Amino acid sequence: MSAPTAATRGRQSEAPSAAVLGVFSPLARRIAGVRGGSVPSRDPEFVQRQRASVAKLTSYFSPEVRGLEHLPESGPVLIIGNHSCLFYMPDAWIVGLAMLERRGVDSPSYALGYDLLFVVPGVSTYLRRMGLLPAAWREAGAALDEGAAVLVYPGGDWEACRPWTLRNRVDLAGHTGFIRLALERGVPVVPVVTHGSHDAVIVLARGERLARVMGLHHLRIKVFPLAAGLPFGVTTMLLPPLPMPSSITVEFLPALDWTGHGRQGALDDQLVATCYEEITDLMQSALDRLRVERPHPVVRGWSNLLRAAPAFKRVRSEQVST
Repeated sequence: MSAPTAATRGRQSEAPSAAVLGVFSPLARRIAGVRGGSVPSRDPEFVQRQRASVAKLTSYFSPEVRGLEHLPESGPVLIIGNHSCLFYMPDAWIVGLAMLERRGVDSPSYALGYDLLFVVPGVSTYLRRMGLLPAAWREAGAALDEGAAVLVYPGGDWEACRPWTLRNRVDLAGHTGFIRLALERGVPVVPVVTHGSHDAVIVLARGERLARVMGLHHLRIKVFPLAAGLPFGVTTMLLPPLPMPSSITVEFLPALDWTGHGRQGALDDQLVATCYEEITDLMQSALDRLRVERPHPVVRGWSNLLRAAPAFKRVRSEQVST
């Protein structure tokens, strides 16, 4: 038997052990089982009851929503966003609230989420009732056929866990499934850009090699980020830092209409690449503009939070009265 080469040894060192695979295999099978079903029963009454609580939690980030008039009030539409802030995802919740404001609670609205979320007891039930779907073509297509608005973050964990130094970069990870879906279903695509969300947590590195060594790819997880913040200093996702109250701005951009290409456009790789470049360029330009307009979202967020504090309001009232 020949000795392993350096490249082979490298691959062996990154290969997960049988014990690791044994731990992940049952969970991987459960994750695979969450796909392929019909659109789950979104509960509008439950969504309405949760609405105020979600708004209160996201108020920590003093959100501002712009361009909501670009989102159609009814009918099927794909909403494509840039994803940030690890698993805290304040951008997704803020966009979700804006969708409810524009289209109403009773209008079908969904978001695609991590498969892993749908195997966590309690969490899965909550998210499904709120309108989350496993991130798969079939589920998204079924929702669009229902006339729904579907929120997609193509960059997934790759973008949500990008280093802090790349916080102002749109990175959809080269994923083009949403483009093929829009072309195949003949629906408009509304880009939505979020600024300030990824400033809330200082991500030092994605940790993609660490994720491979741990065998997390079996759970469709490509990253295991390292981050810095309170109260643990430099840490991993096992002890994630608390997010800072960075001020978040969400802007809906004018809809892109690719319906003129017809359903066969979904099979045209060159067309798909052109559409991908078009939407990423538009989103990056919007993010660059917001970055220039609001260069210090963390400072702005802390300022907004302090002004909203009861003690601050009391002091301001006393100053005015005197």
